[in-house]
Amino acid sequence: MTQYGMLIDTKRCVACGTCVVGCKVENNLPKDMWYNRVVNVGGENPDSPSGTYAARDLAMGAYTMACQHCSNPACVEVCPTGASWKDTETGLVLINSDDCIGCGACLNACPYDVRRLQEGEPVSYTGFDMGGQGAPVHKANVMEKCTFCAHRVVDGELPFCVTVCPARARIFGDLEDPESEISKKLAEREYEQLLTEAGTEPNVYLLK
Repeated sequence: MTQYGMLIDTKRCVACGTCVVGCKVENNLPKDMWYNRVVNVGGENPDSPSGTYAARDLAMGAYTMACQHCSNPACVEVCPTGASWKDTETGLVLINSDDCIGCGACLNACPYDVRRLQEGEPVSYTGFDMGGQGAPVHKANVMEKCTFCAHRVVDGELPFCVTVCPARARIFGDLEDPESEISKKLAEREYEQLLTEAGTEPNVYLLK
């Protein structure tokens, strides 16, 4: 069995947003649709710290957030049509757009706020398709989210966010393989997973 996962080295990540933009281009995402985002850890605004200069307790950090491709995905459990499903060969959580009715059940069940409804017909920034071969087809009134670039993974390639990361902060691989790079890194350093109390068993790790 394979369970693909993602590791993000928070000491290397500079929150530059290259993965966010690269994901949008590779997946031919319509206007106002994003699969990945940068979460600021600090103040309310991007690149702003918490605390005050006077108190000398300023602190700031960031991490990127996308689908966690959970082992126990809440979105799959609540989907009334089976459109949200977990691939047993790769461990990826995917959406069949032909079966999705855009009801929002998965959006409400996911604790990570990473699903988006494509409201109305998709609008392209360029007026023509772009992105990688096999990139998802976008349809009106269906849910979308990060797929770990499943169209690339099936061809033996890495997710595009991993390829374009200038800091080499992202590692993708099989968590079930102890000899994989991601498994070795997780064995070497401390890490955290987001919202583990939700019981979804996320497969994205933030390396400390």
